[in-house]
Amino acid sequence: MEFSYLFNKHTHIENTSSGTVMDFAPDLQRDPTFFVGNLNKKLPFREAISALHDVVVSDLRFKPKDRTAYKQWLEEQEKLWLGDFMASYQIEEIKARIAGIKQELSQIYNEKYKVSAPFNQAKKAYFDYLYKHDRDAWFVLDPVITVHPDEVFFECLSIDESTYGKLSCNYNVFNGIDDFKCGTTNIDYSTDLYNEFQKIRGYKDTVFKIDPSGFEVQTTDENTYKETKIDLPDSWVRGFLQVSTAMTLPSIAFHLHPMDIFTLCQFLRRFKEKKGPRALRYILEPGKPIQAVFEPWFETITFHRSIYQGPHSKTIRVWGRRRLLILERLIPIAKSFKVTLLGNGLPSYYVADLGDMTFTLGLSGWTANDWSTAGNFDLMAARGEVDIATQQKIFHALKETWFATPQQLSEKLGIHTSVVSSAMTAYTQAGRVIYDLHKGVYRVRELTQEPLDITQLRFSSPQEEKAHQLLQDKKIRISHKILNDKLVIEGVMQDNKASLKASAEVDKDGRLTDGKCICNFYINNQLKKGPCEHILAAKMLFFRNENHS
Repeated sequence: MEFSYLFNKHTHIENTSSGTVMDFAPDLQRDPTFFVGNLNKKLPFREAISALHDVVVSDLRFKPKDRTAYKQWLEEQEKLWLGDFMASYQIEEIKARIAGIKQELSQIYNEKYKVSAPFNQAKKAYFDYLYKHDRDAWFVLDPVITVHPDEVFFECLSIDESTYGKLSCNYNVFNGIDDFKCGTTNIDYSTDLYNEFQKIRGYKDTVFKIDPSGFEVQTTDENTYKETKIDLPDSWVRGFLQVSTAMTLPSIAFHLHPMDIFTLCQFLRRFKEKKGPRALRYILEPGKPIQAVFEPWFETITFHRSIYQGPHSKTIRVWGRRRLLILERLIPIAKSFKVTLLGNGLPSYYVADLGDMTFTLGLSGWTANDWSTAGNFDLMAARGEVDIATQQKIFHALKETWFATPQQLSEKLGIHTSVVSSAMTAYTQAGRVIYDLHKGVYRVRELTQEPLDITQLRFSSPQEEKAHQLLQDKKIRISHKILNDKLVIEGVMQDNKASLKASAEVDKDGRLTDGKCICNFYINNQLKKGPCEHILAAKMLFFRNENHS
């Protein structure tokens, strides 16, 4: 998916002994969005924005070693070893011939090294230059900044698309705010910006500016603008869409003391697993200290500062735990960490309370299970069908205040909360709304200036497309009942000439909390990769009938 950006200049940093000016260049093709203010919380902001950079550069995918050169050397050595072995049984003339071959091979190897050495050195120098001067050639670095009436927040995804970072700063982080206009924009994030952030000091004034003048420049000299077209994969866009939707799912939350996070990170630094299982198991007992078990050693750490306040005992396993090291830099400035777990092998969120700032770290089920390709969590969210007119009415009401809870929008418009939640889910999946896990509100955040190609992004998984096909072919019959204050939808359907039974457990907000099926997809994955097409079809048909009744 191709995105076009237009900047009138590069992001500009002025650093002197008395102050720093950070002038971000916004995208001129987007609606005017700007902000100018002096940093008040200088050092906490430096640490938090640096942690966000750690998210951007994070790539924990398995990278096999390149053993090509070693195998080539080994083959040459085997020839020599074989020659030595055979030479012990041959006459002196053969030994002399082998010695000549050895010398010839040695000369060839030396000549080859001399020829290839300049190329290898030049290649290394080139990539070193790229790493220092054009980091965009190494990874996609496309931060999104949103200005709201109460805060400014930054968002990004990691290189492997398994980690999401969001830094929210309320206006107490700044003083002397000159002007701002709400909206979302992409900024020209220069490669030297991270190093400049490290120069922020408490005794130096720092001006933070998303340049408003960029929207006032009118000139016919097009060369003064920097226009770039970036072909971002659909996975990058879908990753952003999945993250916010997963936040709205039923979850288990508890708080950890900053020193407990330090203990987790310290253990991960000290020990490196060489084989599985590699899970981190949280043991939650009401009224008791939270415990963490590290597999495969099964070492248990008890967090005596953190007491679980939930009503029921839970044991939840999460994977991809080394991504938690991103939180290390936040420990000295954090007041507490709120941990939100969706379930075994499902995403988890760590929200750091930094006073006037909040840092949200979103982790997919495990590192290889990225947000975009395997996390079909939008399929588990409230997904009733809402007509276009009602959706637009709800969205326009949200834009008036820029953020609101579903209950506030329901009271304001006189529309049922479930309808509001379904409309918000639709706009979340369209990239126009984001869910704020810390404050529990929906916020307007236009991910792109132009509407996303919904036909291209309509089906985020084969399961969703198959579910729509089942409904279209009318190959499903459903019944429902209430069990333990939850709606249980049971479906019988014909799929590939076989009769299948599936059930979906839905809470009062229309969110899928559990499901069962006998198909191969469910047996292999349960709900770790989202529901199968049969569970999803049963849920969709029920709410379609409810809306039309």
